[in-house]
Amino acid sequence: MAGKRRTKKSAAFPGGVAIVTDSTASLDPADAEREGIAVVPLSVVVGAETYTEGVDTSADLIAGALKEFVPVSTSRPNPDEFAEVYARLAKDGATSIVSVHLSSRMSGTLDSAMLAAKRSPVPVSVVDSRQVGLATGFAAGLAARARGEDVSPEDVAEVARVAGAGSTALIYVDTLEYLRRGGRVNAVGALIGSALAVKPLLTITDGLVVPLEKVRTSGKAIARMETLAAEAAEELDGFDIGVQHLANAPVAEQLAERLAKRLGREVVPVDEVGAVIGAHVGPGTVAVTVTPH
Repeated sequence: MAGKRRTKKSAAFPGGVAIVTDSTASLDPADAEREGIAVVPLSVVVGAETYTEGVDTSADLIAGALKEFVPVSTSRPNPDEFAEVYARLAKDGATSIVSVHLSSRMSGTLDSAMLAAKRSPVPVSVVDSRQVGLATGFAAGLAARARGEDVSPEDVAEVARVAGAGSTALIYVDTLEYLRRGGRVNAVGALIGSALAVKPLLTITDGLVVPLEKVRTSGKAIARMETLAAEAAEELDGFDIGVQHLANAPVAEQLAERLAKRLGREVVPVDEVGAVIGAHVGPGTVAVTVTPH
């Protein structure tokens, strides 16, 4: 019986495993490059113009369009885009791929990745993070750092799944209207929120954006989010944490400073959300993500 053929593994892919994610993961390009993560972009349509997230979009573009009631929509990458990335990584020396993406209950991105995986020249493990934004990015980053000669692709994929499942995502929005338009929250919930003029706190549960608490003022909502984020982090031995916002930098930065002090960290990073997430949550949004590691 012939022995198993050994495939040469590129030094660029520890254990031969390449990591892929999508642009909603909110990875800084420099961080993605350092971790060796390939990012497949989603698209944003503003009026009649189509933009590529991370290439020719900006928070100002999205926030401005939403404020002016210009139609904004998003679209997933098609399977061919994923197939091209998988083929390139295989050509560069990857012997397997772990592809980590936003919740399949929010986007068809995962479906495109799964269709492309069937055509990939190397095996692809497609992971539904059941999250969106930084939680997906943190999961992809943890998967990238878990790679090694003695770590199977399946184990790398499991690291990403566990990170997504264990993440706490807290989202403050000025209004539920943008989420309602995109079908991301129940229409009745959006109506109640508008009628009572509450400031809703949202979270992600089982891959969906759901109401968490209703608070009367934005100040109380942000304070409550700080408390919940700190409590989630304090229960963990190790964690990644980050704050995101859309057109609400002062509030996000103040929140990050308080969290850093409370958690004994030198800094909690603050970034604007990507165009795709921004299109659904709207201006004024502030979010905190805590992911165990």
